[in-house]
Amino acid sequence: MSDITKFYSLAHIYIALIGGVLLLAIWYNIKKRFRQFLEEDDSQKRIDKGLLYLSMALFVWVFSGTWIYMANLFSFINTILFDVGYSFFSVLNTLVLLLALFYFDFAPQFLYKNKRNTFILIIITILVSVITFILIQYNKDNPVINGVRISGVPDLIFSCFLTYLLTISFYKTFMNRGLKLVAVISVLAFLFMLLSQVPDVFVNIGDTLYRNLIKIVAKTSFISIFLVLATSWVIQLALTPKPSEMTIKFLDWSLVKITIPSKEIYDKTIDFGSKTTQYKNLLRFAVKRKYEEGEKQYLLVSSGGEIKSQTYLSRIIENINTILQLPSISQLERKDLFTFMGQGKYRLRVIPENIIIDQVLLEEFNKSL
Repeated sequence: MSDITKFYSLAHIYIALIGGVLLLAIWYNIKKRFRQFLEEDDSQKRIDKGLLYLSMALFVWVFSGTWIYMANLFSFINTILFDVGYSFFSVLNTLVLLLALFYFDFAPQFLYKNKRNTFILIIITILVSVITFILIQYNKDNPVINGVRISGVPDLIFSCFLTYLLTISFYKTFMNRGLKLVAVISVLAFLFMLLSQVPDVFVNIGDTLYRNLIKIVAKTSFISIFLVLATSWVIQLALTPKPSEMTIKFLDWSLVKITIPSKEIYDKTIDFGSKTTQYKNLLRFAVKRKYEEGEKQYLLVSSGGEIKSQTYLSRIIENINTILQLPSISQLERKDLFTFMGQGKYRLRVIPENIIIDQVLLEEFNKSL
């Protein structure tokens, strides 16, 4: 085993181990400090497992790096035993990343909290691994043809798809949290990670030193993005108003009174005036939240739903901030008032007990439907 290969393997193991431990520590701290807060919301009856699965992905890197190091050290890298282990860790790493994205609020809609599609992707991942293993064994005597490692092509193609999922999910998440620069950096980090896999397939690109250097830089960036994600989630949880502390009263047509102590909003009356669409949409959410049960307390926000676009949700928040002339530190965000439940479903975060609707207003509203 060359010194370059030894250095890369040990650096890979150490960086992934430190990243995994740090991410797991942050997740455990969130679980300990915010358990009650997260469980106040009916849609979050569990501690979010996204960070846990991301940390598991890093620990899989530790085991795969150790496997590669041992294979080089004890000279069984060209055996079927090594190929089986390598394929297993590759599948496991992809699986835990997909499971992590399952819990992302801003993962592509076909994946977010969609068990059926997640299961299909898991099956595809296993098939890709099996095909890769078969190609390795079939082309054992001649693994590289015209500068292309045939066995690496299926995995590279699937990595492109996984990179797309990660890029969309992380970019939207960071943009939603106001971290625009981090959002751009995350896109570059994932693209760089994909680029680092290209020399494994097209073997004539670069030499051993630069290949391993690119891989180390890419994985370090990858792990850094995970840690920033975890930190931003802690900040988001700390700044998000608790559902139980908010109250909202519908006094008359266009008149709403709200209280959100964490935003220093106390019994503020909002007159929507001519903004009747925003007022009616907010009242719709309140009626659903207060009088429906369990999973029926949502409105479908989509082209074919009760509210045609997410833009209408943003306008409600923008109007409240404008009418109350709130300072930047107290301004509301969409996530403060609405819970995204996946598949275009949104629900008012205020608990039913803290929603008060004038009886006459409610009767008039029901007649207008």
